[in-house]
Amino acid sequence: MSRLKSIRSCGQRIWLDNLSRALLQQGELQRLIDEDGIAGVTSNPAIFYNSIARDPAYQTHLAELKQTLNDAEARYEALVIPDVQAACDLLLPQYRQSEAADGFVSLEVSPFLANDEAGTLAAARRLWQAVNRPNLMIKVPATAAGVAVFEQLIAEGLNVNITLMFSQQHVEAVFAAYVRGLERRLAAGQSLHGIKAVASVFMSRVDTLVDKLLDRHGSDEALVLRGRAAVAMAKAAYRYYRELFHGPRFAALKAAGARPQYLLWASTGTKNPAYSDVLYIEELIGEETVNTAPDATLAAFRDHGEAAPTLVRDVAAADAVLAQLAELDVDLLAVGEQLQREGLKLFDEAFEKLLTLTA
Repeated sequence: MSRLKSIRSCGQRIWLDNLSRALLQQGELQRLIDEDGIAGVTSNPAIFYNSIARDPAYQTHLAELKQTLNDAEARYEALVIPDVQAACDLLLPQYRQSEAADGFVSLEVSPFLANDEAGTLAAARRLWQAVNRPNLMIKVPATAAGVAVFEQLIAEGLNVNITLMFSQQHVEAVFAAYVRGLERRLAAGQSLHGIKAVASVFMSRVDTLVDKLLDRHGSDEALVLRGRAAVAMAKAAYRYYRELFHGPRFAALKAAGARPQYLLWASTGTKNPAYSDVLYIEELIGEETVNTAPDATLAAFRDHGEAAPTLVRDVAAADAVLAQLAELDVDLLAVGEQLQREGLKLFDEAFEKLLTLTA
């Protein structure tokens, strides 16, 4: 059995953090589904920029679209929506077999709308209708506006991947919005069955920034904590997940058919070459979670990764790491806010480059 597929026995699903026309047309996504048990796909503006810039297949299609569409963003959507639909169709058997638990494909609203609640909501509804697949996930950022939109979309019964989360506070705010959205839907007499949401928490970027702060501190107590903040935060978030979604607060919603909002580990390609290239897979395996990883990280785990239920191991040690970081005045709330701002800026820049391609 593939090492990646063996992660399923620990209750986690692996998604691919990539999408392109070549991946679909050359059969690579189908192979990943068949051989490695890939159960979903995520995308973002940076991924689509790389795909469109490198794949000649898009250029022919784009030339045709320039004859009929005057808007660069409309051309971008017309380029990628067929790919999203095709990926949804490949994953539809998993979606049906799992009764809407697996087999999702994420498509992100324009990052330019990150702080525009009305604009994000309108774009999410429009993309949902345009793709017209039950296993689509609309991707919105965990800004204040995005969290409000997320609650509304859940109340409307859409599947959502809420992204750019970097802290425990982000996790708590997003989970609370999910519960409120479900409660509103239930109060309106609407079904909770089949609604799926994930909360995308970014890993490697947390360690990259925290490591800089620890290096600046320079003490032995600080330096020994390098590369440990993100996993410690993830274990604390997972404990909170289990307390909330398997506790009394969620019991009535669960009885009515609601599913928990799974934590999804994102940004799982290791950025520091001193760390294991499978760090953010091996250390983050647990039931009712998702890990979305780029091709290189999947290949590394396929070669030498080990699957084990690590999220519930050494939780006391993770708590100790968080406590030590606090003693060193490493404010993970501030870290999370800075990283979200930086992430929004990076997505804006990627989207600007993307629209330049389709102009």
